[in-house]
Amino acid sequence: MNSVGIDLHRKRSHVAAIGDEGEVLLSRRITNDPETFLQLLSELDGESQIALEATYGWEWLAELLEEADYELHLAHPQRTKAIASARVKTDSVDALTLAHLLRADLLPEAYIAPRELRDLRELLRHRIALTQMRSALKNRIHAILAKHGIQRPMSDLFGKSGREFLAELELREPPRRRLDSLMALICDFDREITQTTREIDGRAKHDDHVPLLCQIRGVGPYTAMLIIAEVGEVERFLTARKLCAWAGLTPTVRSSDGKARLGRISRMGSCALRWALVEAAQKSVLGGGPLRQRFERIAKRRGRNVAKVAVARQILTLCYYGLRDGEIRCLEPGQRASRAMAATS
Repeated sequence: MNSVGIDLHRKRSHVAAIGDEGEVLLSRRITNDPETFLQLLSELDGESQIALEATYGWEWLAELLEEADYELHLAHPQRTKAIASARVKTDSVDALTLAHLLRADLLPEAYIAPRELRDLRELLRHRIALTQMRSALKNRIHAILAKHGIQRPMSDLFGKSGREFLAELELREPPRRRLDSLMALICDFDREITQTTREIDGRAKHDDHVPLLCQIRGVGPYTAMLIIAEVGEVERFLTARKLCAWAGLTPTVRSSDGKARLGRISRMGSCALRWALVEAAQKSVLGGGPLRQRFERIAKRRGRNVAKVAVARQILTLCYYGLRDGEIRCLEPGQRASRAMAATS
């Protein structure tokens, strides 16, 4: 079987192929055109397996190759770099390296989610992006008020009474114009976020895992859907700790001469998933229960930020068992809490 490595870039890519004996069959730079890719691969005799690095914009090529019935392998960029670091680094070298690693069965692979799951991820991440852009606009309005020494009389400046206050606020023409422009943009974002949320809620009603995960304090339908979409097939993680490490919620470890030092969390994996879990952790500690107790215990020793991340890791652990076993452990005292708690200790 031929082994093909593709070093993908935005406009052009380098394709290299080697045979069963490791001989180079082709090494060519081509434009990123679907027909050009398929035409080049059709020149190879026999079956081919293809290694593609998970870089920016890899999805379109992966879908093209999957539809053409090629055996596709998605390379993990950081692990591939650690294994195959070269003194001379060019596109042709990178493509050949991917091909050789694939042929030798040494390619560190990343998970390729099904297309439906990738579409769901994009929908959920789109809502996050809209929310963050709306927050940036709101911060600009707060800045306008601060520059003019205006104190807001209510806690929610963008609720009904707060918007009435902003509409009636007397300002000079330039800041008034900027304020009206920002409020108009916020209304546009409100409309788009509402429509996107409605679509997400419609999908959540048909997923049996959503009401299960919503049993965890702090997890709502949107957060549950985001966890389901980002995690994908939970069976690919042998333990809850491996899932937390993949999500970037476990501390880094530096060990030397028998001494180990724990650092900050690795921040690997999906930043959208970490954001959702930290948001859920903030909500969960507002009430009582095991999560609040865990937060207070860790906060006394390590501070509130570390405790917040620990609770986020605990929530993901509970989600792991819920997705894997169909039940949430340690919701109430005595419900087999020991194993779930031990997984994140």
